[in-house]
Order: sequence, then structure tokens, then C-alpha cells
Amino acid sequence: MATWNNLDTLASYKKLAGLKNHVDIKEAMSGENGATRVAKYSAPMAEGLSFNYAAKQVDDTVLAALAELAEESQLADKFEELYNGAVINTGEKRLVLHHLARRQLGTDVVVDGVNKRDFYVSQQQKAADFANKVHAGEITNAAGEKFTTVVQIGIGGSDLGPRALYIALENWAKENGVAKMEAKFISNVDPDDAAAVLKSTDLAHALFIVVSKSGTTLETLTNEAFVKDALTKAGLNPANHMLAVTSETSPLAKSDDYLEAFFMDDFIGGRYSSSSAVGGVVLSLAFGPEIFARILNGAAEEDKLAANKNILENPDMLDALIGVYERNVQEYPSTAVLPYSQALSRFPAHLQQCDMESNGKSVNRFGEPVNYVTGPTIFGEPGTNGQHSFYQLLHQGTDIVPLQFVGFKNSQIGMDVVIEDSTSQQKLCANVAAQIVAFACGKKDENLNKNFEGGRPSSIIIGEQLTPESLGALLAHFENKIMFQGFLWNVNSFDQEGVQLGKILAKRVLAHDTDGALKSYSDLLNI
Repeated sequence: MATWNNLDTLASYKKLAGLKNHVDIKEAMSGENGATRVAKYSAPMAEGLSFNYAAKQVDDTVLAALAELAEESQLADKFEELYNGAVINTGEKRLVLHHLARRQLGTDVVVDGVNKRDFYVSQQQKAADFANKVHAGEITNAAGEKFTTVVQIGIGGSDLGPRALYIALENWAKENGVAKMEAKFISNVDPDDAAAVLKSTDLAHALFIVVSKSGTTLETLTNEAFVKDALTKAGLNPANHMLAVTSETSPLAKSDDYLEAFFMDDFIGGRYSSSSAVGGVVLSLAFGPEIFARILNGAAEEDKLAANKNILENPDMLDALIGVYERNVQEYPSTAVLPYSQALSRFPAHLQQCDMESNGKSVNRFGEPVNYVTGPTIFGEPGTNGQHSFYQLLHQGTDIVPLQFVGFKNSQIGMDVVIEDSTSQQKLCANVAAQIVAFACGKKDENLNKNFEGGRPSSIIIGEQLTPESLGALLAHFENKIMFQGFLWNVNSFDQEGVQLGKILAKRVLAHDTDGALKSYSDLLNI
């Protein structure tokens, strides 16, 4: 059984800390040295992806130290315990089973007589059967007409991951003839969010999915009421248009207000729930269940790599270890996620939640304060637009921000044009290659305003094309990276107490139970 210790108590971490300035990435990436590194420092991922870390401040000495850290902190053993059903979420005393929703790791996990793998598969099959009936016109609106739009009502993990995955494959699905229904999302309790979606939707031909594990999420239930009011005013019976994704014990589970209910459980956290019914229902309706299954297959193949004890053959673990080296030894406070793919425009927002809600902790898994920094600030936007936005700070600002690029050799749609001897896709790829070298090597100039210091580390995940399989692998890579970093920091990456206080105070405001500053702000906002 694995033992859990704080990072700063590990002998291998103390050894790693002595390598803070071991690699001059500016020198290492210059000339033929750089070419050698690009060829050498690459780890294959699932579904044709590869993780290239040549522009990171590592070499064989640092990698050996990271391997010792992985072994001493028992990363592979902890992952194995997690997917085989250990109580890894110590804060809520829960198992962590989102990998089982992808079906292919470990032994069966049975809880209270229920095989959890079978449970997750059964809900995916239920979603698939429902989607197929909708697409075939066996489930219709009251007038016997097909549904053409699906709208997901949820917030946080019930919105960010599924929305990012839908946007990532929307154009690919249209190009490949598998787009079944348009998907839209309502998340913010701001009435303008719901109103904008409803005004642009043919309500008579729309299905609405209410996603709330507890069945009590304030923002989601408020938006559900907003939608039901709009349906009623349009002369429609909301019960003919509403679905629920919830737990079997929630108030939504057996309500007559829904055409159908699909179930999740407490062992899959919201930000890790895209592989469950939370993502499965909306994506199966939008693209067909076969496409959702392909996403899961890509994720499952990446999960298999994450179980490898050799860090050079485990890109998820290696990425995590390098990230901890950057955060704790080199003291870099942030990480930028920079996909050179417009289809991944919402992927950084999903990773913001997944990473910062998981590892934004200052106590360890036993509730004791830690004496070292934990999760970094995550931000990002697609390239090349980001180059004309915040890259100024990344290149010449006072902080060094490690960068995680994602790029694909081919576009999703294939429509392109040659201008000045190169296509748009080639220009896109040229930009990401140039940025990696520019950040690493810089450029000297006597005019300091034009001087680039360089020495700014980055990695890149490269693929042939963004497909359901490669998207699933990409999703699993980052989920597993975050998990491994939580293991290293000895924090509980699977609860989120930090979101609770604001909710409690908001309820007090709405109940007019306020005083002091809370009352003053309530008065200023005319609540």
C-alpha cells in the first residue's frame, strides 16, 4: 500500500532542488544542440500524439532526478490504487473512478453490491439508446416532429468540459457527416446567458438537459426554471423537452418533469465528469453515440500509458513531474495552455477549472498546512490570436511563464488556400514552431526595448489532426497530469471546499440575512 508524504520530506525532492539552474535552455536550444534535443526529448502519446519537451529546462540529469522522485513518491502505485477503488478523495471519503467510465483499467470496483464499471457502462448505453431513438424520430416532440437542438444546463464541470469537447468536434462532425443535432449551453445565472440561448433556439424542436449531481445547484435550478418558463409561455409542456443527468438519490432522479434521467455518482467529480453521462448524453445527441465512444477510446488508450512506471514512456507523469520542477524548484507561478487550433478555443477554460480546482490547496490530504507552493495559475487562448494579445508579457515580462503548446499538422475541415507559397495551416504551424524557439532562445538587441532574453521553457503536444480519439487522449493526458501533481504535492485533488463559502454567503444575501460589508455590497447592488 502506498504511503503519503509531503513533497518537501522526500530525499529525491531535495536532490532535485539542487538542480534549479542546471540547464540553460537558451544555450541548449541553440543551433544543432536544439535539433538534437527536439529529436531526443519526445514521448509518444496515444492516438498518434506526442509530447515533446525539448524546450523545457531538463536534461538527462534532471530526468534521472525526476524518475527518482516518481519512484519515491510512488506515483504509479497511487494511480493503481486509485483506479482499483481506494479512497483517494480523503476530504469527502470517496473513491475516484472517472477512469472506470473509460472502462479499460484495473479490476472491477464493487461498492454496496454495485459493479461501478458496469454502472457507468449501463448509463452510457442508456444515453446511446436514447440518442439513437431521437435521431431516428422514435422520440419526438408533442407534434411528432424531430428534435434538432440540445441545450445543456449546468455550471462548472457540468458545462466547461462538455462544452469544450463539443466545440472541439463541431466542425469536424459537420465535415465528416456525423453532426446530428446542434448543441448549446447555459451556465451563468446571469439571465442574459439563458435569454440569449433561448432567443436563438427553436424551442419546439429543442431538448434541454439539466445537469446537477445533487439536484440542488442554485444556478442550474434557476436556469432550469428560466427555461421551463420560456417553454410554458411558448405553449409547450416542459416535461416533453427536459432531461436530467443527476445522482440516483437526488430530487431530479424520479421526477415526472423529465423525459428521461441518466445517472452519475459521487465517485466522479464534476471537473472529471466529461467521460460520464455529464458529457455522454449531450455529445451522443450532438454527434451520435459512436463518436462519444471514440472519445472514450482515445482517453482509455492514454490512461494505459499513464500506468507505465517508466517516466520516459509515460507522458502524463513526465509532464506532471516537469511541472512540479518548474513550480517548486524554479518557482514559476503560472502555466499558459496555448492550443494552435481554433477548435480547442474553450479547452484552456476547462483546464483552468480542472487544474486550479483540483490542486489549488494549501493543506495536505490529512488537513495539515503544507510549507511549499502547490497548483499554478492556469490561463490560455488559442494561437495565433494570443500572439497579438498577452504574448508580450510572456516574451518580455518580468515573470517567466512555462508554456504548453498544442498543435496539429492538419486542419479538421481541409478547406485552405495558398498565399505566398504556403497554406493557412502551414502558417499556423510555422507560428507555433517559431514561438517555441523564440521563447527559448530569444534575440539580443542593444535597444533593450527590442531585446528578448529567452530562457522561457515550453512543451508541445503534436498530433496529425484533432479527431474524437486524439481529443480523448488529450483530455486524459491533462486529467492524469493534474492527478499526478496532486499526488506529488500530497493534496486531495478531488474535493473543492474553496467554492463553498461564496455559495453560503450568497444564500444569506438572498435571504436578507446580512450585516457589515456584506449588507453594504448588497445595498450597492440593489439586492
